[in-house]
Amino acid sequence: MLDAMRRWSDDELRSLNAQIEYVLRDALRKQGRLSRDQADDGDDT
Repeated sequence: MLDAMRRWSDDELRSLNAQIEYVLRDALRKQGRLSRDQADDGDDT
């Protein structure tokens, strides 16, 4: 799984840590556990 995340982060021109944060924020927002404003905090996309 880590290798897949590394390839994805490379494709998106993000660091691995930034990619993991992006995925976690998106999952939390989709589950209603994070507001859209909170999901956007620190999101560089």
